[in-house]
Amino acid sequence: MGTRSLPGESSADFTRALHDLRAARVRPEVRLTEMPAPTRIAPHAVALSADVRPLAGHDDEDDLGTGRFVLLHDPAEPEPWGGAWRAVTFARAELEPEMGADPMLGAVGWSWLLDALDAHGLGYAAEGGTVTRVLSEGFASLGDRPPTVEMEVRASWTPTDGRLADHLEAWADVLCTISGLPPLPDGVVALPAQRR
Repeated sequence: MGTRSLPGESSADFTRALHDLRAARVRPEVRLTEMPAPTRIAPHAVALSADVRPLAGHDDEDDLGTGRFVLLHDPAEPEPWGGAWRAVTFARAELEPEMGADPMLGAVGWSWLLDALDAHGLGYAAEGGTVTRVLSEGFASLGDRPPTVEMEVRASWTPTDGRLADHLEAWADVLCTISGLPPLPDGVVALPAQRR
């Protein structure tokens, strides 16, 4: 994974967190990939990018959604965090154009995040974020392109329960929801995604 810590520093808690994140069970459509972690925000950090792809056998091979999950660890517990851990996330996907006109889209997008955290029974604090919709329309030589709407959910929160892999799994559920995937049926457990 894309990890970083300051020279001469180590953290048993962060090492355990890396192990837990590697064991996270996300849907098979989600592909997690390590990426460089931020270098100035916290002494320890891990960063993952995620792409939501259709399963084999589907005609559409384009990504359905994309995002990033960054887990920061600072044993000094920065005051704005209210704890030693901070999840910083981004999720983006294209939506049906008619959804772009829904005045409740922002509130719905934010509720998807809180619902996913709550559905996993997770403890969290100091949550904050934005939901953005981007409407693109073509004109002149691009006038024949249909309008597109993208939704972006940027969020951060402080995990308060030590279940860091579950926070990654909850975020992956949000990314899948934004990407238009139906929820997994009750009793169906996602298998670990292939990591590259």
